[in-house]
Amino acid sequence: MTGFKDYFSTQSKAYGRFRPQYPEELYKYLSELCEDHVLAWDCATGTGQAARGLSGYFNNVVATDASAAQIENAQGPGNVVFQSSFAEKSGLAAQSVDIITVAQALHWFDLGGFYREARRVLKPNAVLAVWTYNLLEVGEENIDLIIKRFDEDIVGEYWPEERQLVRDNYAAIDFPFDEASTAASIPEFNMTILWSLDDLMGYLATWSSVVAYKAAKGSDPLREVYSEFCDVWGSPNDKKGDKKNIKWPLSFKIGRV
Repeated sequence: MTGFKDYFSTQSKAYGRFRPQYPEELYKYLSELCEDHVLAWDCATGTGQAARGLSGYFNNVVATDASAAQIENAQGPGNVVFQSSFAEKSGLAAQSVDIITVAQALHWFDLGGFYREARRVLKPNAVLAVWTYNLLEVGEENIDLIIKRFDEDIVGEYWPEERQLVRDNYAAIDFPFDEASTAASIPEFNMTILWSLDDLMGYLATWSSVVAYKAAKGSDPLREVYSEFCDVWGSPNDKKGDKKNIKWPLSFKIGRV
């Protein structure tokens, strides 16, 4: 794809370590929408989070990403094949795919090109499922306010413009597929994890806006908020091992060709 915006290669190892996992119930739900379970395509797989989840429900999973560095750091079981390719040109055979998943990545795509490719490779009545997650929630106001201020006021101007689609939970994104059979039945899904403050800081460091801030200013924006987090979370030296429940609500668009 001409003009591919690679925001993640430089932090691909950290991305694989700190990005949370999607709930197992999500993959079971998606598999139940499919008539066949021969082949799933996880597009923009990153380091393979969704591909690994799909592998237990589909005979074969092809997991692609335009970033070669992400693919180099991807891991999965034997029925997952990782390959570097663009969303608009998968290399998959026509009408061979039972489901396409796109996790937290559709906003980066050339939508017209990807949708043409999706229609080409999906079997009749097969499923395209895309989802996104917005800002994480700790559920403690003093912590959540720091996260919100960091996101909007400190690194906000360094987010790519596509980030607004995520902020809107994909409400404004073009999705010309038949959602009638799935829209009313999608359960509520959340990513959840038990994290220490160091885990949280590692996750925030994977944000593309943080990487862009560092490149532009030559300093780490997380230094501006770390002491504030320690004051309300508890310093790792004082409360070593103190962990909190983190949640990311998921938003979906699921349709059929």
